[in-house]
Amino acid sequence: MSGSGRNEASGLYHERQRLELCAVHALNNVLQERLFTQETADEICKRLAPDARWNPHRSFLGTGNYDVNVIMAALLSVGLEAIWWDKRRSLEQLSLEGVLGFIINVPSNVCLGFLSLPVRRRHWIAVRQLDGIYYNLDSKLKAPAPIGGEADLRAFLQEVLSQGPCELLLVVPHESGETENWLSTVR
Repeated sequence: MSGSGRNEASGLYHERQRLELCAVHALNNVLQERLFTQETADEICKRLAPDARWNPHRSFLGTGNYDVNVIMAALLSVGLEAIWWDKRRSLEQLSLEGVLGFIINVPSNVCLGFLSLPVRRRHWIAVRQLDGIYYNLDSKLKAPAPIGGEADLRAFLQEVLSQGPCELLLVVPHESGETENWLSTVR
């Protein structure tokens, strides 16, 4: 896959956008290695809807555009869990110690070359911390973009979530999802 691998400047694994595979790229970017491919995502889709004529978990064109169910099943297959963050909660309630990374679903413009169409699609991006610095690992970026420390991350997440219909998933070890150690008791 072109545009994939370790970024020399940051040392982070970063896959670049191909087709409509942003969910696959977000998974691999948050996990920091290439664990999932279009083929493994398609297999998950078939398991989720084995009898469906048109699989509801991906694009009918076969180019990707996987939904949250595929992301959640993929994470479960490697002992992790995706926790949906309730946007009504303050981000100050988020305990970052129990969180491996973040996968965010954001609206994205559709472009044909340099022409931006008046159509919006959904796009998955990953955020991960390395050596105390959080990075935006959006597959549409040429390289990982540093966000900063914990306060910068909270400001980044707040900014993203305030821009319309966005969803935030916390990527946590399976045990953390059950114990909710990603949720601070401070109010």
